[in-house]
Amino acid sequence: MKIEKMAKNLILKNGLIIDPFHGKTISGDIWLKDGKIAGVGKVDAPKDSLTIDCSGKVITHGFCDIHVHFREPGREDKETLITGSHSAMAGGFTRVCVMPNTNPPLDTPESINFIREKAEECPIYIHPIGAVTKSQNGNDLTEMGLMHNEGAVAFSDDGLPIQNGAMMRIALEYATMIDVPVINHAEDECLRAEGLMHEGIISTQLGLPGNPDLAESAMVYRDLELAQFTGARLHIPHVSSMKAVQHIREMKSKNEKVTAEVTPHHLFFNDQALTSYNTNLKVAPPIRTESDRKALIDAVKDGTIDCIATDHAPHTIEDKETTFDLASFGMIGLESCFGAVNKVLVHDEGLKLGIVLKLLTSSPRAIMGFEQDLFSEGTDAEITILDPDVEWSFEKVHVQSRSINSPYYGETLKGKVEFTISRGLMATQLS
Repeated sequence: MKIEKMAKNLILKNGLIIDPFHGKTISGDIWLKDGKIAGVGKVDAPKDSLTIDCSGKVITHGFCDIHVHFREPGREDKETLITGSHSAMAGGFTRVCVMPNTNPPLDTPESINFIREKAEECPIYIHPIGAVTKSQNGNDLTEMGLMHNEGAVAFSDDGLPIQNGAMMRIALEYATMIDVPVINHAEDECLRAEGLMHEGIISTQLGLPGNPDLAESAMVYRDLELAQFTGARLHIPHVSSMKAVQHIREMKSKNEKVTAEVTPHHLFFNDQALTSYNTNLKVAPPIRTESDRKALIDAVKDGTIDCIATDHAPHTIEDKETTFDLASFGMIGLESCFGAVNKVLVHDEGLKLGIVLKLLTSSPRAIMGFEQDLFSEGTDAEITILDPDVEWSFEKVHVQSRSINSPYYGETLKGKVEFTISRGLMATQLS
């Protein structure tokens, strides 16, 4: 990937322009002047403008991922804000929200400010999510108001589920005062126990301890009821099970403040894939059955699930190249995201491309309160240019992350990001 400063005047010519916010598709050009939108459709740009031929390509909003781990501060050997930004740009993402389970956690106004200031050096927009409890201990509420003032866009203890229902209630009540979402990793730790993968036939065959779908759905149900009781905004991350989908679908019929996300890997894989003992498929929550995967796809189709988020979780080789029980949970996912979800949802399931792009752009932006009308004149350019039909094999050469823990190597994906424009810079895919 090559990242360079954009020309003063740049024309993206002859592309299919998909605007997910307005639900419009037009053929034409986009004129960018000094890194901002200067015209869409028929443009009257200077004749000496640099031109990129986008014939056969789709031009759309820059992708937004509201659930990534960039590991800074504390584990820069896995990822930094800069390397994570490059990984994001390779996948078409121009804006991300970083989770607080760093070392130390993002649990103070000062730590939020650190991320916000350090992010100014990066080629994409990075927003910190603050911890709900101090040191993510599940017991003592952080200074949510002050952290929000410093730039925290949501609150979560992420990989450490808030087990105490009273603490979750307090967090939700405080969040209503600043009108931001609370995000709880939905697993009952007692039910999860020492589970390494989905509890079912495959886990029994492999001799691995199982994590039942009930561990997720029970916590989802509790959180949904608490959100209804408090009137707070609740966002449910990485939904993985049919049972959780059913609870979310029922609650969303009466509570518009509930939102939910799904990851590409829960849409792409089922637990049969773990028969290889590939530790890159060890994730939390686990990849579940084919019935669960189909339920997630149906939930995307009917709007129960609002957006796609990668849960990009970089780990060192040492963390992953070990026995399944000792390997860390998590996989990287930014570079492979579009090719995976486009293959499953558009090519396999027949969903319209515009709907999938909305799941990656305006929908996650709406959840976090970011600007959604990205093609309006004068807006800072956040643009992704992609070929929706190209078939390609994902390999390590495509990875820009500092870590390489992906299960997609050798998988055939459909659709590929070719250019990403953000903060006056343009990233070009070279492979």
